[in-house]
This record gives sequence, structure tokens and C-alpha cells, in this order.
Amino acid sequence: MTSAASPHLTGGLDTLVIPGRVDADRAELTPRGELVHGCADILARTLAGLPATVVRVDLDMRGVHFMDTAGLQFLDVLAEHGRRRSLTMTATNWNGQPRRILELAGLNTTDPLAGPDATSPDSAGPVSEVSPAAPASSAVALERAECLHDLREEVEQLRQAIASRPVIDQARGILMATHGCTSDEAWHILRETSQLSNTKLRDVAAAVTASAEADGPPPSAELRTALKRAVARRRRR
Repeated sequence: MTSAASPHLTGGLDTLVIPGRVDADRAELTPRGELVHGCADILARTLAGLPATVVRVDLDMRGVHFMDTAGLQFLDVLAEHGRRRSLTMTATNWNGQPRRILELAGLNTTDPLAGPDATSPDSAGPVSEVSPAAPASSAVALERAECLHDLREEVEQLRQAIASRPVIDQARGILMATHGCTSDEAWHILRETSQLSNTKLRDVAAAVTASAEADGPPPSAELRTALKRAVARRRRR
């Protein structure tokens, strides 16, 4: 690589940066961060800033660690730019949660721009609108809608898990200090308390954390009972 492409472009909270380099007629872009709201605009500005001599654009996606449904718009922008400019476009090296989102959407997890995955023959491509030349059957359209519904649910669950992580870690630390247990044991205590009291894990963790603060409210009677039972079970093992 000999020359830098356009400068890093970032979202409102630096959720995505797209550094890259241009070598002759090939551009290599390495997005880093999250494919969330605004990512398609960031990509569009990056692509618009590439030299007119570029005939191939390769994206290495290994630096993207989170993706929601906005990532599908990101792929639409890539595909449309390639068609409009008659360029070769690739987006490879998907890992972790973004790769799972591609699976849920029925896209090729090696390169969603290359067409449907061999394991999903009925899946649609990355563009949200189906070409008139290849209309989808009602069954395929229904399957696509169900996949997108599952995708949205999983993304929401992931967001909740990410938001809950700090308070759960704090609660584990409190239990470790209070009961002299290991991190794994504290985790099992939280889970058992959640199950015994039929309370969401993050709510159990929040109650434990709040009770450890100065003048913090104690957990409810039901939670205290469940917590004592969970601790007792751990000690007997």
C-alpha cells in the first residue's frame, strides 16, 4: 500500500472509524467499531472520497465487534456503490456477533456481497429490495420477515446484556467480598437467586449493588430469602 485513503470518519460517539489505503486501482478499508445508526452515512462519505482510479474495494470486517439492523443498510450502500460505479466490492472476515447477525439475516457469512450462503439457498442478498427480475415467492418473503424479526430480538437481547454487564460485575464483586467466594461461585449465586425468586438477573444484580451503598435500600424480602438459599447451596457443594 502506498497512499492513505480518506481520513478516519467517525459517528457521533466514535462508534465507527473506517481507515484505509489505496494501492493503484485497489482500495483496502478496515472498519473498526460498531455498525449502528449512522454507519451507512459514514461508509458513503468514505467511498465518495476514494480516487476515481479505484476499480476494486475490499473491506476487512474483523475490527467490527457489534452490528444491528443498520448493518444491513451498510451492506446496501456497499452493493449499490459497486453497481453504480461498476466496481468489484468485497466485505470479508466477519466474526463474533456481526457474523451471527448475518446468519440470522440469511446472508453469506464469508462475504455477504457475494450472494446467498450455500447453506441458505432461499436467502436474499444484502439489498433490502428484491430485484423485479427475480421476485421472491411468498414463502421466501415470509421466511425473510421471520429472520429479520429474530434478528431484531437477538440484537435487543444483546444490547440488554451489554447494558447489564457493569452492574452484574459489581454484584459479583460484592458477593465475593461478603461471602468469600470465587467469581464463578458469585455468578452461580446470582443465577440461582434469579431462578429462585423468578427475577431477572440484572434486577437481582442491581438490588445487590444498591444494598451495598451507603443508606442503600435492602433487597426485597423475597430476594433476601432467595439469596440466602443460593449462598447456602453454594457452601454445601
